Amino acid sequence: MQNDAVTRIFQPFETLARELIPHAVATDDGAHDIGHVGRVFANAMRIHRVEGGNGEILAAAVLLHDCVSVEKSSPLRARASRLAADKASEVLGGLGWEQDRIDACAHAIVAHSFSAGIAPETLEAKILQDADRLDAIGMIGVARLYYTAGRMGSGLYDPADPNAERRPLDDKAFAMDHFPAKLFKLADGFQTGTGGALARERHKRLHLFCDLLLEEIGS
Repeated sequence: MQNDAVTRIFQPFETLARELIPHAVATDDGAHDIGHVGRVFANAMRIHRVEGGNGEILAAAVLLHDCVSVEKSSPLRARASRLAADKASEVLGGLGWEQDRIDACAHAIVAHSFSAGIAPETLEAKILQDADRLDAIGMIGVARLYYTAGRMGSGLYDPADPNAERRPLDDKAFAMDHFPAKLFKLADGFQTGTGGALARERHKRLHLFCDLLLEEIGS
């Protein structure tokens, strides 16, 4: 995809995107590529149009929220958003941003992560968390789950007990276990009314996918 085509995804913040895209993606992970950043941006702007907040701070936080890459299997995973926030602060400082705006962007980034367990305190942080979690549920969430499972060498499901009725959940071994282990829980934790409404629709699609998969494998 050409750079001009990429920056058009981030309207009306194309100029900001042109400055930040070189820093935005730090991995070859297709679940956290520029397509993911673009989808999170679209989700964030959709929520922002209803809920408000500072659009430029939000856009910068979206563009840089994954600017440091830590694999899900890494012991540093819980620190990934803090590392990204620190790098984002350096990048924005280099562009001449004022410190209070840098701090607002950094807080949104550090609080967006499920793994970090940090509560978002600003509207921009709440919107980014919602926007990022929307990309983890629904059909795109299913696609990203199985893509990541392939990278980690996980099985699709446990053929002896796909619903984990007689064993503990193990989403490192079986991708399907990630639905009850994490994905089914995400829709309950949304921070904004708009994000929550979108999440409930995508949550239904997760259950539909699992129901259809179980039907096809004969469980």
